[in-house]
Amino acid sequence: MTIHDILEQARSRWPGKLAVVDGRRRWSYASLLERVAGLAARLAERGIGRQDRVAVLDVNSADFLAMYFAAARLGAVLVPLNHRLTDGEITEILYDAGVSGLVAGPPLVARADGIARAGPPFGLVIRLDPDAAGGVADAPEPAAVSVDDLAHLYYTSGTTGRSKGVMLTHRNVCEHAVAAADELTLNEDDIWAHVAPMFHLADAWATFAITWVGGRHVFAPRFEPLEVLSLLARERVSVTNLIPSMLNQLVKHPGVLDYDLSSFRLVMSGGAPIAPELVRRVIEVFGGEYVQTYGMTETSPYLTLSRLDESLRQRPPDEQLRLRARTGRPFKTIELEIVDDRNEPVPHDDTTVGEIRVRGKTVSPGYWRRPEETAEAFRDGWLYTGDLAVVNAEGFVNIVDRKKDTIITGGENVYSTEVEHVLYEHPAVLECAVIGVPDESWGEAVHAAVVLRPDAEASAAELIAFCKQHLAGFKVPKQVTFLDVLPKTGTGKIHKPTLRETFS
Repeated sequence: MTIHDILEQARSRWPGKLAVVDGRRRWSYASLLERVAGLAARLAERGIGRQDRVAVLDVNSADFLAMYFAAARLGAVLVPLNHRLTDGEITEILYDAGVSGLVAGPPLVARADGIARAGPPFGLVIRLDPDAAGGVADAPEPAAVSVDDLAHLYYTSGTTGRSKGVMLTHRNVCEHAVAAADELTLNEDDIWAHVAPMFHLADAWATFAITWVGGRHVFAPRFEPLEVLSLLARERVSVTNLIPSMLNQLVKHPGVLDYDLSSFRLVMSGGAPIAPELVRRVIEVFGGEYVQTYGMTETSPYLTLSRLDESLRQRPPDEQLRLRARTGRPFKTIELEIVDDRNEPVPHDDTTVGEIRVRGKTVSPGYWRRPEETAEAFRDGWLYTGDLAVVNAEGFVNIVDRKKDTIITGGENVYSTEVEHVLYEHPAVLECAVIGVPDESWGEAVHAAVVLRPDAEASAAELIAFCKQHLAGFKVPKQVTFLDVLPKTGTGKIHKPTLRETFS
């Protein structure tokens, strides 16, 4: 099965069913396939074909969704662009991928024109017109595509240097879609909100999984808490996946209880660790079932889910909550191990820390034209994630930190997520990030950057004293800095490298 086959199947089973709601645009699955065929025809007219790279620059929209399928129909490779990057960073990606065309949505057409004139030599910008007719009479037939053909290039944020393209094949994407539908019991009655950015796999995977089951797609072009809450309530959304910083802003918004979110049966968080206190609040606000997810671009993305089986659902509520707030158990397509420095699996004692390594059908073949970096991350058939974790008796993983974020102070390891989880329990804290900063005496000192809730007050001394009640002394922040906002990546994750540069 290939990506376009997913849409063909949906069109065959549910031709008249409402598939897309994007503002005033409402498309059935038959209309969505017509739109895809029309976009594919426009790309083909400009010479784009099998394994050519075509980039897309757009906010969340019905046409962004259609572009995923239009590129697949031609056998082309889609390069989703993070529109929050600078023009220079986007230009670098376009050069690296060797794109043959740049497709832009209405909010970003002028910017795309400027990038094309100043940078890559292709000089070709294809404008997405929301008001254009859906299909064309001479749309090309779907190309002959192998399941192992390259389908997507997702570029990393480049926080550790020049960004690199993660390659995903049709097999990677389709295996993940079918497995996700099964794991999450997605069905044709589900309504998915594309709120997290569609250029990132925190959301893009649902393009294929929701289409596979004949569900409905609705779109938030930007993340503004009240607009998103209104969309979720108005469209009776039943399931979505949000980055923790987004969930945090929604559930702590003073107007959140004015919106009826009772349609939710499942709310997920992914893209970054989440504090247990935030999980409690999410369950209170959204109701339904909460599932924590963990994954990587390199794995299509899911590696674990904190969804409970029937036996675990029989446990007391507090114990269930504790498990739901963990990183989770392995995803259906994935073989996962946590290994020590000798590559030996660590015991399931919820204490011994090791690195997560994985393998399976949804794991990327590597990085675009980066053989050395591919060889470094993909070793002996395993992808080494760089994430440190423990595992409990039930096989539920819990990430304690990224290798690069671990703080070593006075010879002791401090995992930043543990300190952050405590800070999130303080009622005045809206957001926080914990980093290590150079210290002459200890090597590194624990430093907390904190954003307070608008209606709250707290001093550094108060937060440090609060941490001392819950943490060993060496884990307690030596200093707390208050900020108006924390730096974020284009996907909404807190960006610790910027904080380290600021405070080092």
